[in-house]
Parts: sequence; structure tokens; C-alpha cells
Amino acid sequence: MKAKTHILPFFATLTLICLTTAQHHSFSSNAGPRDLQTIHIKQSQRQLLHYREELDIEDEYLMLPACLKFDNPRLRSAYIALQAWKLAIISDPLNLTSNWVGSDVCNYTGVFCATSLDNSSIQTVAGIDLNHGDMAGHLVAELGLLTDIALFHVNSNRFCGKVPKSFKKLKLLYELDLSNNRFAGRFPYVVLDLPKLKYLDLRFNEFEGDLPKELFDKDLDAIFINHNRFALELPDNFGNSPVSVIVLANNKFHGCFPTSLVNMSKTLNEVILMNNGLRSCLPREIGLLKKVTVFDASNNKLFGSLPDNIGEMESLELLNAAHNMLSGNIPGSVCLLPHLKNFSYAYNFFTGEPPACLDLENFDDGRNCLRNRPKQRSTLQCKVFLSRPVKCEAFKCHKFDPSPPPPPVTSPPPPPPQSPPPPPPSPAPPSALPSPPPPSSMPPPPPIHPPPPFYSPPPPPNPPPPPPPPPIYQSPPPPPPPNSPPPPPSCAEPPPPPSPPPCHEQPPPPSPPVQYLPPPPPPVYNSPPPPAPVYNGPLPPINGIPYASPPPPPLY
Repeated sequence: MKAKTHILPFFATLTLICLTTAQHHSFSSNAGPRDLQTIHIKQSQRQLLHYREELDIEDEYLMLPACLKFDNPRLRSAYIALQAWKLAIISDPLNLTSNWVGSDVCNYTGVFCATSLDNSSIQTVAGIDLNHGDMAGHLVAELGLLTDIALFHVNSNRFCGKVPKSFKKLKLLYELDLSNNRFAGRFPYVVLDLPKLKYLDLRFNEFEGDLPKELFDKDLDAIFINHNRFALELPDNFGNSPVSVIVLANNKFHGCFPTSLVNMSKTLNEVILMNNGLRSCLPREIGLLKKVTVFDASNNKLFGSLPDNIGEMESLELLNAAHNMLSGNIPGSVCLLPHLKNFSYAYNFFTGEPPACLDLENFDDGRNCLRNRPKQRSTLQCKVFLSRPVKCEAFKCHKFDPSPPPPPVTSPPPPPPQSPPPPPPSPAPPSALPSPPPPSSMPPPPPIHPPPPFYSPPPPPNPPPPPPPPPIYQSPPPPPPPNSPPPPPSCAEPPPPPSPPPCHEQPPPPSPPVQYLPPPPPPVYNSPPPPAPVYNGPLPPINGIPYASPPPPPLY
């Protein structure tokens, strides 16, 4: 009897296995040839994607019909990349990609071609500008085929997901603007592999985690990463960066104020550290930043007094130390700075201010402990806070290291341009003053002689060609002539290779805070570029570097 009891479960299990096998066999036998072919195609497509990602294979397996004629293989690769991206765009309310049809990719909206730097007899795609398109979708790996582009601008859209690793192939990329989108995940490490990158704009996204210390060893000129979710402490090599403007506002950084910032005195013009969690005293050596015009460390947890060495920052136009826990007297030399126009030190615990501060064009001294001044803190608040002396050494922050940072590794400067340089642009207005936002219209037609950028990127190593300089654009740009869409091809075009599915979660677009001014366009570039062909690309205005630089939200 006991043996029968053990045998019954065995037969029950065997019966279930047989039924499952029969059902699977029935499904396979009932599937017609078309169904089996469909299953095989889907499996082959998944396998192709695996090969492309793992083995870094580009387009050897892609067969395009002979009726699609391309002037050179690079335009063929651009066609594959753009068609794959078009399929990954799930919303295009302005119909910017409606004329992305046919082999004439240079006539696609937002796509700009120029003569190749390493072969003057061919045209290649040199830039992508789809700013303010309100498009939704994601970036595809095939964009890595656009190896000749110098700028990639997609700000003020609804792109999500991550930056593809294939971007490491964009060895000539000079400007990368992904701002005001819905990108997420950790810092896009692929940008560290871009040797010619000068302008990095990741603001108003959902990036999180810490910043790689290698970012501050790159030869960048502008870093905008404000309004994300970056956290942890700033790395010790923060001051190695040769940037002229860096904006870290509205993240979750904490720890000590980065004293190595003082090492950036030769290049730094604007620094925005507001609304983080920095907790320490301001270093006395801050006065060495003599080229800085905008310094904003508001909305942190800074203690101690305002260093009197700030009176040596002779170029300072805007100083914001509001919403901290600073105390003591405002140094008289600060308000006597020759260019200072805007000084806010509200919501602190200062007990004295010189009369010169009251003569500034814009100042805010409210919510302090200043006698005979309106809108101050209560006597009890001031007494309680000031009764506890501040000891800056208790924060155990790194002391300032006066040794200069190691210079970035660069190659020799490129030869001077062959054509005479254009006249210099008109001086930019102070970045603290409001300026009109960049227009949302399409890019202007190319100038005959584009003005040079601010710096000349070093020439590339022997295999890759030198990068085309990012052009300087005129502000505001005139409307472009209407581009008629290319004629449809005479044959049916096959669909491009499959791309990953679109993002499932799309966080709401960030809205700029009230305290920010409308952004002027990107930084002005003055030094001569390497010789380059006339670039038919979008040219941003040259009205100065944006302060806190929130890009305008898309118009719905």
C-alpha cells in the first residue's frame, strides 16, 4: 500500500509533462509557414541587435535597395542612423521629421551637411539641431554612425532613456546639448570618451548619482549640469577643470565648499553652486578668482563670515550669498568693487553692513540681524544663533592647495585659418541681466564666412580628422528659407534595423524656478579655430554665457 502511495504522484507528474509536450507540439504543427517565418525574423532581428551591441558591428548586415543612391558611404551610414532614429521618435508634433524620406539626408530638417575635413570632395552630416521640437522618443545606437558631426543639439524635447554607448564614436563632437529632456540614470560616462568635446549641457534632466572625477580633468569650456539629481560630495580634483563657466545648481551635492575652485582662477568666469547642501565656511583664498563675474553660492549651509578677500574679485558683477548661515560684518571692500551691480546677502545673520552696500543698483539685506534696517530677523532669533560661535576647522575640510592643477593633455595648436578672420562680435552684456530666450524657430541659413569659436580644439591624432569648429550663430536668427522635401524614391524603402522600445516611464518635464532669469545663449568663443569648411548648421547667438542657464520649457 505504501508503494502505491509513492507511485501515484510519479504518474501524475508524468501525465502533466506529456500533456504540456503535446500542447507545444500541437501549437508548432498548427503554425503556418507565415507564422514560422515571422517568428524566425523576430529571432533574427534580436540576434542582429545582440551582434551590433556586443561586437560593435555597424551596418555590414544591412542591405539597402539599389534604387537608393548615395554620393558616398558616409551619407549612406547617415541615412541608416536617421531612419533608425525616426522610428524611435514616438511623437513629433511639429512634423520636423516628416521630410526625412529618401537618400538626400542633407535636406532633412535639422540635419546640416558640410565638406568633410579629411576629404574635400565629399559632403558629410556635420550637425544635428532639433532644439525646441517637443519630440518624444529615445536616442538609438545607430546615431554612432554619424562620425562626422561636430554638434548635437536636442534641447527642449521629451527624449528619455540613456545616452547610447555608441556616442563614443563621435570623435569630432564639439557641442553636446541634451538639456530640458527626460534623460535618466547615472552620469553618461560616454561623454568622457569624446576627445573634442568643449560644451556639455545636461541641465534639466533626471540624471542621478555622483559625478566622475574624470569630468574635471577634461579640457572643457562649459559644464551645465544644474537641475538634476546628482549627489555626494564634489571630487577633490574639482579645481582641475579649465572651464570658463560651471553651473551645478539645484542638485543634491553636500559636504565642504570645494576649496580647489580657487585653482581655476586663470579661466573661470562664472560659477553657480546654489541650492545644494554645501556645509562649511568660505575659504579666504576666494579672492584669487579675479576673472569671475558671477558667483552664486546661495541656498546652501555656509557658516562663518564673508571673507574680506572677496573685495579682491575685481571683475565681480553679481554676488549672491543669500539663504545661508553667514554672520559678522559685510566687508567694506566688497561693496566698493568697481563692477558689482547685484549683491544679495538676505536670510543670513549679518550684524553690520557698510553704507556703500546701500548705494548698489540692486542689493537685498533682508532677514538679517542689522539694526535700523527693515525686514530683519527677530531679536530672539539673532541672539540664539549668535550665542554659538562658529569654528570653521570643525568641518574638517581640505585646506587650499596653492599648487596649480596639472594642465589638461592637449596636442599642439592647429594651424591658423587660411581665410582672414571676421570682425570680432560685439561685447556681450552682463550675464546677470535678463536677455531674450533663444528663438524656437528653425536655424538660419549659413553665413558665408562663419565667425570663429572661443577656443580652437587641438588637432586630432593621425587617424581621425580635426573637428569642425562649432559655428557662431547670429542672434536672433532670421527665419530660414523653406526647404522643400526631397522627391520620394522610385522604390519602396525597407525599414531600418529595429531599435529598443521607447521608454515606459516619462517623468513630467521640469519647470524652471522663478528666481532664474531667461537664459542668454551659449558662451561666446573668441580664439581662432582650425581651418574648416563653411558650415551649414544652426548658429546660436553670441550674447554671453547664461546665468543659471535654464533652457526655456517647450511650448505646448
